[in-house]
Amino acid sequence: MPNTVIDKLAWIELKGKSILSTKTYGKDKYYIPGGKREVGETDEQALFREINEELTVEIDVATLKPMGIFRAQAHGHPAGVLVQMTCYSADYSGQLKANAEIEEIRWLTYADKDRVSEVDQVIFDYLKQRNLLG
Repeated sequence: MPNTVIDKLAWIELKGKSILSTKTYGKDKYYIPGGKREVGETDEQALFREINEELTVEIDVATLKPMGIFRAQAHGHPAGVLVQMTCYSADYSGQLKANAEIEEIRWLTYADKDRVSEVDQVIFDYLKQRNLLG
């Protein structure tokens, strides 16, 4: 039986070797902010909408830069259900604020790797190898 893949987008925002992470109400792990595309949405449109809904800021889609595509076991799903995360960096305007389903915003470092989902752990390793995460 083929693996099920959950296709998601994420916004990687780094500051002082820390990464912006969010925790959703009722969840036990932190996640890099982002979400799923709605039907017909481009990556840019979906990321703009998700980040605006979750964090009340507007990402500048003109500054979007691909950061990689990462795949791992989906947290909280049966074995074999994978998440594929297409990651971008981008400038933003506004004040970061937890909104909608987001309970908490936190800047995490590599030492917090055990507090994030499996795919985010892969991303943490990638960023650490490139000296972008402390």
